[in-house]
Amino acid sequence: MEYARKVADAILYEGYLLYPYRRSSGKNRVRWQFGVIVPPGWAEAQGLADTSVAGSVEAPWQQTECLLKASPDETVICQVRFLQLQLKSVEERLADGSYRLVDSLSSGARLELGFDEAQPQEFDLRFSLRDVLDEPHEFGFQAPGGLDTEQVADEDGRPLGRVRRRRHPVPATVTVSAARVDADDGPRDVYRLRVHVANAGAVTPPGAARDEALAESLIACHVLLGADGGAFVSALDPPGWAGAAVEECANVHTFPVLAGPPGDEHVVLSSPILLYDHPRVAPESPGDLHDATEIDEILSLRTLTLTDAEKREARATDPRAAEILDRTESMPPEVFARLHGAVRSLRPMPDAAPEPPGDGVVVVAGVPVGRGSRVRLRPRRRGVDPQDRFLDGRTAQVEAVLTDVDDATHLAVTVEDDPAADLNRWYGRFRYFSPAEVEPLSAEADRP
Repeated sequence: MEYARKVADAILYEGYLLYPYRRSSGKNRVRWQFGVIVPPGWAEAQGLADTSVAGSVEAPWQQTECLLKASPDETVICQVRFLQLQLKSVEERLADGSYRLVDSLSSGARLELGFDEAQPQEFDLRFSLRDVLDEPHEFGFQAPGGLDTEQVADEDGRPLGRVRRRRHPVPATVTVSAARVDADDGPRDVYRLRVHVANAGAVTPPGAARDEALAESLIACHVLLGADGGAFVSALDPPGWAGAAVEECANVHTFPVLAGPPGDEHVVLSSPILLYDHPRVAPESPGDLHDATEIDEILSLRTLTLTDAEKREARATDPRAAEILDRTESMPPEVFARLHGAVRSLRPMPDAAPEPPGDGVVVVAGVPVGRGSRVRLRPRRRGVDPQDRFLDGRTAQVEAVLTDVDDATHLAVTVEDDPAADLNRWYGRFRYFSPAEVEPLSAEADRP
């Protein structure tokens, strides 16, 4: 599973610590946004009953269902991975040898701040399909609690204080089951595999604050599944015989994708962040920056612009922030050059074929609409970008008629009374609407 683990590690730390990597940054005060499996009693008290696929919804459990082609004696490897919250506190040593809680502790170049960290946890399970066919099998595990203490001395070696890192136990259960799938024109041995991960914590009070519930939660929880002798079926692009069976799979707060190299079907990563099949970390990336939708070059350059005081605070905020700073400051120019951009889709162009008649034109209300046509925007009331609603009734010019991978048609438009219309047209930045969301206009009607 080593290939898949690189992507899984990125999932594990997604949003762990956001640029500028300092405790004082407002966006680092609300963390742990993906795959948070909270104690069941607390979830019930908060009314957390959502069963959508969205992994940014806190819930007491998550569920993966996927199809596996294998013999009933196939052994499946299941790895449940998550972060366990670690409460970091800083204490000053008093003259009588006792300690008191403080916000920070400074010793020369060293600065320590109280800030929540996290420890990675991983639990490996193995089972054969035959063992879970007749009835579900439940595994129990617990991330242990603990307290680590690190003494801090001043520049002369005298005791100054201490840093304490406390972890609360995080118990959980994993329930595994399988059912045979009868698919027309498909392989004979196909099974729907279900992995249900649930928080079993019972310590957090129902009325506790979110920060307290997080201490007993599985954070960024995801599952890796492997089968040496079997083959998983893509849930995004299933073969024809598996389409109906894939539609019946119920994935809650997580979604499975094929996670081996392209062409490999032995590993699945079920992630709270929606991915595509065979995801990979960009080979140019020198290390994780922990920032959602991170762009290595710009985040690295911005990190270098931090002042010395800001860098000192970042290093005191979290050890992983210190690693990012150290890596960025020591990055050689040739590594920075690789971050500037890479093109992976260049292929030889086939001989140009004549464009089919009518290409780039769609008929709306009996009127052909294509590049240069004028339309009035009528965005749908539901299921659209909220910003599109502000454009209701505005006029626009069609710049292109496009078809996506699902053969749906979209109109790329520029809004006529937008002061930046010419600039957006030059950049190729358009707004997109379906043909059902526009009304054709004559060339001069209601021109601004």
